[in-house]
Amino acid sequence: MKLKKLFLLSVFLLLFSGCTAKNTQKAQGNTASGDTIKIGLNLELSGAAAAYGNQEKEGAEFAAAEINRNGGILGKKVELILKDNKSETTEAFTVTANLARSGVVAIIGPATSSGAKAAIPNLKKSGVPMITPSATDDALTFSDGQVQEFVFRSCFQDSLQGTILAKFAAENLQAQKVVILGDNSSDYAVGLSKAFKENFVGEIVAEENFSAGDKDFQALLTKINGQDFDALYVPSYYTEAGLIIKQAREMGITQPILGGDGFSDPEMIAIAGAKNVSNVFYSNHFSTSAPATKKAADFLAEWRQNFGSDPSAFQALSYDALYMIKAAIEEAGVANSLDIKKALANLQNFSGVTGKMSVNDQHNPQKDVVVLGLTEGVETSAEIVSPDEKG
Repeated sequence: MKLKKLFLLSVFLLLFSGCTAKNTQKAQGNTASGDTIKIGLNLELSGAAAAYGNQEKEGAEFAAAEINRNGGILGKKVELILKDNKSETTEAFTVTANLARSGVVAIIGPATSSGAKAAIPNLKKSGVPMITPSATDDALTFSDGQVQEFVFRSCFQDSLQGTILAKFAAENLQAQKVVILGDNSSDYAVGLSKAFKENFVGEIVAEENFSAGDKDFQALLTKINGQDFDALYVPSYYTEAGLIIKQAREMGITQPILGGDGFSDPEMIAIAGAKNVSNVFYSNHFSTSAPATKKAADFLAEWRQNFGSDPSAFQALSYDALYMIKAAIEEAGVANSLDIKKALANLQNFSGVTGKMSVNDQHNPQKDVVVLGLTEGVETSAEIVSPDEKG
């Protein structure tokens, strides 16, 4: 009986040590093998945020094709492994694990803050770093005094764009009184509202909320229309923003409307109707009328030649994300996940198409913000503000 128990204990210990070794190995990330470097795309290709995810897919594919034409990374070809997280947090969580198991050395995406947050546990478990092109929630990379060591972004964070918009409202629009109409169902919009309120030097005369998916804003806008205000701040994604702009203009609300980079999709103009999209301003990462660097100008020309249209900010940010991974691999001299993570944390003076940037100690890129102005749906102004200009 004792021998049997000892035998069973030995088997258990062997199995346990095998599992432990497997888990330890998994936590070391992945190393590229063969003649390719696998990079994962965890993106919203369907669902509510599909417009963002598909644009980021296009930007990454454009960058990968360009990199491969020019010799690849360390002589290896880039292979993109594409997965659809369906704009759902549970899928974003699962896709992260699947991509890590498939051998990717780094991941681009998810596009949204909620999706990116859902990915974090499996990033830690696998040891594979992620760059999100557009998840701007501050807490994504730094919260409770702790940096998320496997999470990076090529975009600026909410606190920065909320601060810039508050400054723009006061200084460029001369607004003294602002009404906020925000989406209280998303971390993204809540973060934008918080930063704006903390930094606007004037008066917030009213604040009303809605939830993602709402379509009729007549009651809220009627309530707002009775207020004395100089600008309407709408922190939300393009779907609701388009409807709010349309209904506000049709109701006779003519004051400037401001928003974050969630406005940055042609669908916003299509939903609102171009004639209604005047005196509308939003913060963005990229402007086709004000390329931030020579690399941006070259990228713009090549994109137009290939597609006959201008690239979006989401396409540009995803393009930059892949080139940030390339720069990290080349700095490390090896395509290993943990080495890529370390190199990304120390990335300095990277010249991207969305601007020159350096990654700070909270894994956010220090870079310029551009506030775009629209008249009848067409970009007619671009004000570039550097982080050190906002104090």
